[in-house]
Amino acid sequence: MKLQPRDALGVLRKPDPARAGILIYGADAERVAIRRRTFLENLLGPNAEEEMRLTRLTGAELRRDPAALQDGMRAAGFFPGPRAVWVEEATDGLAATFAEALDAFQPGDGAIIATAASLKASSKLRKAFEADKSAYALGVYDDPPSRAEVSAELERAGIPQPQPDAQDALMALAASVPPGDFRQTLDKIALYKLDDPAPLTAEEVQKMAPATVDADVDALLHAVAEGQVREVGPLMRRLEGQGVAAVTMCIMGLRHFRILHAAASDPGGAEAGMGKLRPPVFGPRRSRMARQASDWGRVRLEQALQSLIEVDMVLRSAGRVAPEAASVERLFIRLAMLRGR
Repeated sequence: MKLQPRDALGVLRKPDPARAGILIYGADAERVAIRRRTFLENLLGPNAEEEMRLTRLTGAELRRDPAALQDGMRAAGFFPGPRAVWVEEATDGLAATFAEALDAFQPGDGAIIATAASLKASSKLRKAFEADKSAYALGVYDDPPSRAEVSAELERAGIPQPQPDAQDALMALAASVPPGDFRQTLDKIALYKLDDPAPLTAEEVQKMAPATVDADVDALLHAVAEGQVREVGPLMRRLEGQGVAAVTMCIMGLRHFRILHAAASDPGGAEAGMGKLRPPVFGPRRSRMARQASDWGRVRLEQALQSLIEVDMVLRSAGRVAPEAASVERLFIRLAMLRGR
């Protein structure tokens, strides 16, 4: 049975022990692993591996010994409780083995959990699970997590549902970092807020968020847009040390100022303009950029965009003379000074 993404959260959080199993596949191994871990923890409990109720096989092991799958399904554990067989790195070459095991599944057998890389719609392995009414096939894609998925992660970490500003900050964070980093950040927040009855704030989310190149680029562009001239040089040095090219900083600057210009040009004002952007801007970053757009105004933002486009064209031309980093740094300093007028 093909499992739709909108229904996946309920199945992963409350697996039906009467089902034969699930295939979880996708290009991002980390996202696949998180969903597999969630399913197994909710199906078997936290101590299944220590209690020998979980049999682990690789695709290579199963190819050498196809009978190991059904043997694992029917193996008797030393401890009571549900059992499962997890096969990692499953491939189309094992489709017949899985189809046979799913067909032979009986109440009381251990469930089958298979994880795989990206699979096409014509995949034999996918068809084996999709054709079986007692099994699921779940494709995992690189889409940002939904609000329901973020709420489920908060519940897992033991964090009360936050107020809207903190929720927006968490949504923005979840869309900008890998899922494993997001989970680790929530665990850090849970420790930080232990025995603290005050609601989680957007500022606390930002403090706990992992440092990334994108965050440093944002810090640089905010400094430029807010007229913080002295911050421009040190932030550029940091980004250069991380290997970020000057042309990349210029491109990101163009994107940032185009967003500000679109917001400032809205008849309803900068805040209304930010709300109409696609893709949307979330959380504290949205409020901050709305203030920047309002402070700059449409006319000065057009001047800034013209300067950014001119430098971008020079950086991309074959006959450039000045060092790229120096050209971009001078540009950003001029823009920061223009904002300060």
